Amino acid sequence: MIRVAMLSFWHVHAKDYARMASQHPDTEIVAVWDEDARRGREKAGEFSVRFYENLEELLINPEIDAVIVDTPTTAHRDVIIAAARAGKHVFTEKVVATTTKECKEILAAVEAAGVKFTVSLPRLYTGFTQSIMKAIHKGHLGTISTVRIRLAHNGALPTKSNPNGSLPSYFFDLESCGGGALMDLGCHPMYLTRLFLGLPESVSASFGYITGREVEDSAVATLRYPSGALGIVEAGFVNSYSQFDIEVQGTEGSMKYSRTDDRVYIRSSKLSGEAAAEWQAAQELPASLPTPFEQWVSHIQNQTTASENIQLALDLTRLMEASTQSAQTGTAIYLRDLTE
Repeated sequence: MIRVAMLSFWHVHAKDYARMASQHPDTEIVAVWDEDARRGREKAGEFSVRFYENLEELLINPEIDAVIVDTPTTAHRDVIIAAARAGKHVFTEKVVATTTKECKEILAAVEAAGVKFTVSLPRLYTGFTQSIMKAIHKGHLGTISTVRIRLAHNGALPTKSNPNGSLPSYFFDLESCGGGALMDLGCHPMYLTRLFLGLPESVSASFGYITGREVEDSAVATLRYPSGALGIVEAGFVNSYSQFDIEVQGTEGSMKYSRTDDRVYIRSSKLSGEAAAEWQAAQELPASLPTPFEQWVSHIQNQTTASENIQLALDLTRLMEASTQSAQTGTAIYLRDLTE
C-alpha cells in the first residue's frame, strides 16, 4: 500500500486526485498539509487523517511514501523539490512551473532523488487522442498543415449562486497562478498541439480581459513551425457553455473531434470508399489508456519512469512561458531564446 499525503487543496482538481487516491486499491491518504491551515484542517477531517501545519514535519515522516501536490502553481518549485529531496514520490497538477528554469530545477531534483514523478496531462491518454495519432502515423492526413484546439468554459462569468464565477477567486491572482485561462485551461490544447505537431520554432499570444481580472480570462496562442505548419490554441473562462474542439488539417485529409457528440470524424484521400468523399465518424474509438494517476502508481510499483509524460510536461512549461512573454511584449517569442 502506497501511503499518500495531500499537499494542498488549492487547485480545483485536488478533490479529484484525493478521490482517485482513496479509490485506488494500492493507495491510501494518510496526511494533509495545506498553505491555508483552515482549509487543510477541514480536508484532513473529511479523510480522518492528520493535518500537518508544518510541511517539513510531514516530509520527514518515514511512514509517508508519496505526495500529491496541488499548491498554487508558483509554489510548485519549492514544494516539489522539498518533497523529492525527502524521498517522496510526486504526482502534480499541470503546469509543473511557470518558467523553464524552475521546471528544469524540479526535474533535476526528482532525478537526483530517484523518486517517481508524473504530471496530470489527462487528455494525452484518451481514445480520441489515440485515434488522431493513429491516423497521423498512418499518413492518412498527409503533411499536417494546421492544428486548432479550443477549450473554454464559464468559470469567470457570474451566476446566481456564484456572483464572481464558479472558479475560486484566487484563480485570478497572478502571484499565485502565474497566469489565467491559458495557464490553467489552455494547457490541455497546448500539450495536445505539441503532441500532434512537435515543438514549434516560435509562439505568438494575445490575452483578453473581458471580466477585468488580474489574469487573462481568454487567450489565443499561435505556434509557428519551420515546416510552415501552424498550431492554434484557444482558451477561455468567459464562455456561456463548455467547449472542447479539435481540428487537424493535412494535405491529404482532415480530422475533427468535439465534446458535443464525443466523436472523431475523418475525411481523407488516402482512404477508400465514403471516407474519401465525405466526412465519416470513427465507428469505435480506442479504449482510453490508464489515467496519469494510475500510471504514477504503476511507475512507483514497477520502478519505471514516466519519460514521455515528463518530457511533454517540460515542453508545456516552455510553451506557456513563451506565450506569457509574447502576450506581455506583443512580439513572437522563439523557444531557443528562453532562459534555461
